[in-house]
Amino acid sequence: MRKPLTITRPDVTPAALLRQASAIPGAWAGLRIAALLLMLSGWRAPAIARLFQVSRVTACAWIRDANARGAASVEDRPRPGRPPRVTPGVARRLAAALDRPPTEAGVSRSRWDGLAVVEYLRTVCGVRLQPRQARNWLHRLGLVLKVPGYRLVQAGGQGVRRFRRGLKRNARPA
Repeated sequence: MRKPLTITRPDVTPAALLRQASAIPGAWAGLRIAALLLMLSGWRAPAIARLFQVSRVTACAWIRDANARGAASVEDRPRPGRPPRVTPGVARRLAAALDRPPTEAGVSRSRWDGLAVVEYLRTVCGVRLQPRQARNWLHRLGLVLKVPGYRLVQAGGQGVRRFRRGLKRNARPA
C-alpha cells in the first residue's frame, strides 16, 4: 500500500498561501470558486471559513452572493470611489518612457525623478499628479530613486599648475 501524498515543506502553510492569493490579482476569485465548489459538495460555511481563514460572515456572504447573482458572483465587482488618474494605458506609456532618458521623452530634466514624471504625465498624457504620487508610480514600476553621487577627482601636478594660472589671470585687481 502506498503512502498518501502530503506536503512536506514547512513554508507551505495556509497563511502563506493566502498571502500569495492576496498578492496575485484575481486569486480571490479562485478562492471563492473553491469555496462554492466545497459548499456544493456538502461542506458547511463555518468549515469553509476555517479552511480559507476568512470569517464565517464572509463565507456566508459568498454563498448569499452566489444565490443572488449565480456563477457571476465569483468575479470581483468594481470598487466604489474615484477612478484612478493613471490608467493602465498611461502606466504602460510611462513605463516605456522611463526606459529612455527624460530628454528623449520630451522632458527637460537630466534624470527621472518625481518632478520629471509629473512633467511627462502633464505634457504628454494630460494627467496631473503631485510629485509624491509620481514617486509612488516610479516605485510601483520598479525604479528606485537614488541621489546622484559626486566624486571629486584629484588633479595631478600639471592640472594644479594650470588651475593656479587660471586663478591668477581671473583675479580682480584690488
